[in-house]
Amino acid sequence: MLTVIENLPDYVFGVKATGEVTEVDLKDVLLPGLAALADKYGEIYYLLLLDTKVENFTPGAWIQDAIAGVKHLTKWKKMAIVTDQKAVENFTDIFSYVTPGEAKGFSIAEINAAITWVSLKS
Repeated sequence: MLTVIENLPDYVFGVKATGEVTEVDLKDVLLPGLAALADKYGEIYYLLLLDTKVENFTPGAWIQDAIAGVKHLTKWKKMAIVTDQKAVENFTDIFSYVTPGEAKGFSIAEINAAITWVSLKS
């Protein structure tokens, strides 16, 4: 399930992933949120609080995630991934070298630092 994280700056879109994350979650929550941000600001500052294992993302969710990434390819500015899964955090840091914008991994204990970082305009 994806839920929108409230109380972020208007130009930052954040979601919390819990339990199973499906294609419907991405179509109903993630894609519209990213589209609204891209339309309004022309750029994307994104925070994902991953409070579930990546194995809980269904194949359809991964496809929709890829679509979101490609659809807004030139608009990505910052992406903060917050998780206690060290492999995901490390992958996010490496991913930053091959994608537009910046990506950085944070532990769940660092959620406030992640919000501060992703909220700083680059």
